[in-house]
Amino acid sequence: MNGQAFDVVIVGAGVVGAACARECSLAAMRVAVVEEQMIGGGATAAGMGHIVVMDDSEPQFALTRYSQLLWRELLPQLPREVEYESCGTIWVAADQEEMQAVASKHAFYRARGVPAEVLDAHQLTQAEPQLRPGLAGGLLVLEDAVLYPPAAATWLLSRARSQGAVLQVGRKVTQITGEGVHLSDGSWIRAGVVVNATGAWAPSLTPGLQVRKRKGHLVITDRYPGFLRHQLVELGYLKSAHSVTADSVAFNVQPRITGQILIGSSRQYGNEDTTVDRQIVRAMLERACAYMPAIGSLNAIRCWTGFRAATPDKLPLIGPSAKRGIHLATGHEGLGITTSLATGRLIADQLLDRPPAIPLEPYLPARAELEVAHA
Repeated sequence: MNGQAFDVVIVGAGVVGAACARECSLAAMRVAVVEEQMIGGGATAAGMGHIVVMDDSEPQFALTRYSQLLWRELLPQLPREVEYESCGTIWVAADQEEMQAVASKHAFYRARGVPAEVLDAHQLTQAEPQLRPGLAGGLLVLEDAVLYPPAAATWLLSRARSQGAVLQVGRKVTQITGEGVHLSDGSWIRAGVVVNATGAWAPSLTPGLQVRKRKGHLVITDRYPGFLRHQLVELGYLKSAHSVTADSVAFNVQPRITGQILIGSSRQYGNEDTTVDRQIVRAMLERACAYMPAIGSLNAIRCWTGFRAATPDKLPLIGPSAKRGIHLATGHEGLGITTSLATGRLIADQLLDRPPAIPLEPYLPARAELEVAHA
């Protein structure tokens, strides 16, 4: 493969890189994907796998909703092992103050065509009987879903390979340029464009990126079919997720097709230790039990950590970098699974000069590079 020429080389075979490879291959580009570790590893393997619409900002909403609709288009093609389940998300309101946030969220979604229903206290109990009594209600977002991320990445790459993409696993990229990538064994791969889709590790190949590692923990239980029906998130999650300095935990649980329960979530900055922090896990489980007391009686079988790729403005970097021929597809924080398909489509749109379905400007890397230049 030394010196072999491609239209696009994508570095990273997580779900974002896989989505980029599929889109570029479908557009008849000659594509190579290079991955040092494994397909669907890194943040993809460590993530919860939700496909959710978010409303923190208009650009965040546009990207998450667009990508969610792309996932829904793929539903007839997705194999069973991807475990796509349209379970919906309930944003749980603990009190009447949070019910006001439910009303605002509902109005926002309704105005933009997202199916959602306000639940009162009784309806919330009916929807999720394991929740503690006394909660005020919630918002059910009907088209939210969950899937198994590593299998999704593997399938997306299989689609790319069926269109002629070449996959190289176990090969380390040491340098990317506007003419291709250099590998640790001394070989190189020529390409007109290189896409850096290495998540939290993107700055190692594109120095100066405003992308930081944000550590998270997850716990998964044994199988308890019927215990949980929807993904549940506390409305207070929005406050904790916005913190860019302090460690935080929030109630976020997710049902799996297997009957297992995935329990999150935590956020830590400035901690690049991959080991499990028992205090953080304890705080996560205590928070979960505060909303669903019966979770405390379930058997947890595994706990792990991962690193989200976070940007200062909480939007990903999608598009050309300051260096000619190098594009970025990173900085998705905890929404990489959700927004992978939209990211791949937007990258292909830019490379082919196609009009995008949503405005590109909020995600272009130039916005962050301008901030650095004026700092």
